[in-house]
Amino acid sequence: MATIHDLVLIHVDGKPGFYARIDEILPDVKPGWWQAKLLVLTFPLQVFTWILDDFQLDGADFTMGGTPLRLEHLVSPVELERAEQEKADKERALKVRREGGSPKVISMQDRRKK
Repeated sequence: MATIHDLVLIHVDGKPGFYARIDEILPDVKPGWWQAKLLVLTFPLQVFTWILDDFQLDGADFTMGGTPLRLEHLVSPVELERAEQEKADKERALKVRREGGSPKVISMQDRRKK
């Protein structure tokens, strides 16, 4: 689910329309609905407040004034790279634990003394 400070791509009529950042999500008067304040990344910048439910914040299709819309949560390539690196580090640590400890480090100074 998209949350505060997430970037989203708003699809309009099934096509990519514009990017926005979710600045605030507050409960609406109607139970189960939220007031999502969006900073629309256009020139000039605009602020929209849309009333959405959980499913719509998760990316479900909805209409507004008869126009089909959908929010797509975006993940930065930097975040993807960081997640891949963390996964690789965890796999490496798990492999080391399975093999019975970390590889031995040989001190070159100690080796020269012999």
